[in-house]
Amino acid sequence: MIRAGLAAVIAVTLLCPSASAQVPASAASERNALPAREPAPSVLLAELRKGGYILYFRHAATDFSQNDSNMKSYEDCSSQRNLTDAGRAEARGVGDAINHLAIPVGSVLASPFCRTVETAQLMFGRAEKTQQVRGGPAAPADSERYAPLRKILMTPIRMGANLAIVSHGNPFHSVAGPPYLAEGEAAVIRPLGSRFEIFARIRPKDWEILKGAAKP
Repeated sequence: MIRAGLAAVIAVTLLCPSASAQVPASAASERNALPAREPAPSVLLAELRKGGYILYFRHAATDFSQNDSNMKSYEDCSSQRNLTDAGRAEARGVGDAINHLAIPVGSVLASPFCRTVETAQLMFGRAEKTQQVRGGPAAPADSERYAPLRKILMTPIRMGANLAIVSHGNPFHSVAGPPYLAEGEAAVIRPLGSRFEIFARIRPKDWEILKGAAKP
């Protein structure tokens, strides 16, 4: 996250999906390298404008008095944990900042839960619902539960645009290890084919710092 600069680059070496069945999700943190350096806001902004990255967002702020225990379907928003008004404003603000900064975003993938789809729509005006990035437990019994997400995070993105994913904290924690993404926080991922790197982490308030970096 950005506080006195952006978060350190964290190299996350992930096995390819065919081999990852032998590695429990809980071992993800053991594959994290120590922080190497903190990219300056101007460097991060320049990289995002070039494209080729994945912006993985945890959904915006939600009402924790609600839960998903009684949901009948993904479309059953009344029985899920949903965004608060503050979360909706937060998502709009992030989307406005991304537009203002001229950061190119191509496809927008969203977990099919209401809070993730709404966050994506408020940020980007669109959302492609997909089971490949759906939520679930932080340490699933099935070691392949998040194999589709790992594959997406490792698959190189064409320069000129970035891929946006709006999902949950648990899936990312499972494949990338700690620290846990806060609501509305984004991890900037550099996909490298057989693995990926976390290039930076951005909290909702940090987009204002990037705006400052864009000023002449």
